[in-house]
Amino acid sequence: MIKMTDAWIIALGYFAGSIPFALLIPRCFAGMDVRNVGSGNIGAANVFRATRPLIGLAVFGLDVFKGFAIVLLATRLGMDEPTRTAAGVATIMGHIYPVWLRFRGGKGVATAGGVFGVLSPIATLASVLIFLVVAWWTRYISAGSIAASLILIPLLYVMAAPPSTMIGASLVTVLILYRHRGNLIRLSDGTERRFGQ
Repeated sequence: MIKMTDAWIIALGYFAGSIPFALLIPRCFAGMDVRNVGSGNIGAANVFRATRPLIGLAVFGLDVFKGFAIVLLATRLGMDEPTRTAAGVATIMGHIYPVWLRFRGGKGVATAGGVFGVLSPIATLASVLIFLVVAWWTRYISAGSIAASLILIPLLYVMAAPPSTMIGASLVTVLILYRHRGNLIRLSDGTERRFGQ
């Protein structure tokens, strides 16, 4: 049975994740709606392409912070691993499916980095390194994101992560891959835009 405090932190995670920094920050500082430029995705990668690097970095940092802060709060409140993971997954779900934007949000990679950065820092760091290597080598941000998401589960297994964290990571990986389905098609047919284009 879910405790009231558990339900509260999970709900808080969803609503915190739903804050669309990739929409709000460019609108405030560049007078731009990122839904109308580039890929139209409400995420840091599209903000990088459409605005200044500093704005893109701000959005990326805030998206990471959402996931990090919720799981850290759950940890400080002494909640168990399944509840912490559920709160983190809820935060990622909020980012991908924000209630304020008719459930059309970002792809969840940065927020997932914040969540699993608390749940399993070493596995997450290794996953980030994979992202950087693949993105640098291919110049495809999407390829780096997909590779990092796929490698996270085996890394968690090697690090002997709790079953709840493994289950949460599996669900998040499926969500991220689903949100990248268009990128996967463009990567396969050679029409995906490289970083800097």
